[in-house]
Amino acid sequence: MKATRPYVMTARAAKAAATRARIRAAAITLYTDRPIEDFTLEEVARRAQTTVQTLLRAFSSKEELVYVALDQMAAGGVALRATPAGDVAAAVAAFHDTYEAMGDLVTLRLADERRRPALKPGLEAGRRNHRAGVEAAFAPQLARVSGDERSRLLSILIIATDVYVWKLLRRDMALQRGEAEAIVCRIIEGVTLKEEADGEHTLVELVGRRQPAA
Repeated sequence: MKATRPYVMTARAAKAAATRARIRAAAITLYTDRPIEDFTLEEVARRAQTTVQTLLRAFSSKEELVYVALDQMAAGGVALRATPAGDVAAAVAAFHDTYEAMGDLVTLRLADERRRPALKPGLEAGRRNHRAGVEAAFAPQLARVSGDERSRLLSILIIATDVYVWKLLRRDMALQRGEAEAIVCRIIEGVTLKEEADGEHTLVELVGRRQPAA
């Protein structure tokens, strides 16, 4: 009897782990499709082929289940593809690769941020990662300016490559991906081109100079 007990316990643990994995997968599917409020534990349990009682033994509440699912989605998220520094078209394509894979999910979760403060740390981490990706992708353009001009240019580049710009072009305006990327490239190139009439100064520097004094 003692010899079989480790096997029994291992099999039981494996079964519990498999059940938890099915529950997480069901929650991820539902969470991707709709807001948290629009699905129930009963629906998650049905999709996971288990019971609500079993679900609640694995996850104490719907909130806990959702946040565990979010952690798993973040861990399996699409990393920004490395591109040659300064290559605008390649960088924009890399950002849009990520958005084509997870953009709809990200915008849904951003919409939940105010109502669900527990989402904020993960979303803030995403914002920091986006900023770092922009700084790496456009390092040569940023190196041409300094101080307030660099900060202003960085803000423009962060905005131009933001998931909401992708959503506007691809979802709201229903543009083809190539057309959407070409528009973003035009925006970025427009603010990083040299201003012919002012020698070495970039457009973003000139725009900054023309701002009214505080």
